Amino acid sequence: MIERTAEVKIKPGLQARQAALFVQEANRYTSDLYVKRDERQVNAKSIMGVMSLAIAQGSTVTLIADGSDEEQAAEALSAFVQGVS
Repeated sequence: MIERTAEVKIKPGLQARQAALFVQEANRYTSDLYVKRDERQVNAKSIMGVMSLAIAQGSTVTLIADGSDEEQAAEALSAFVQGVS
């Protein structure tokens, strides 16, 4: 299991369109993926879960990956929220 903390730098955060793109990216991996903000943790492959966290730009989130491709998944999702191409 891998945990990565990242600051959300994409505008306007993980709202609507960006949340959908984030979930699409998460679904490319077979690992179990989660996003944690404060004390709430949701499945990163669930659009409703991700949107329910109301993650704004400047928020800090923890990305949790557990599975066969956890390293690649954690790296990709971390890069996504930080706006790194």
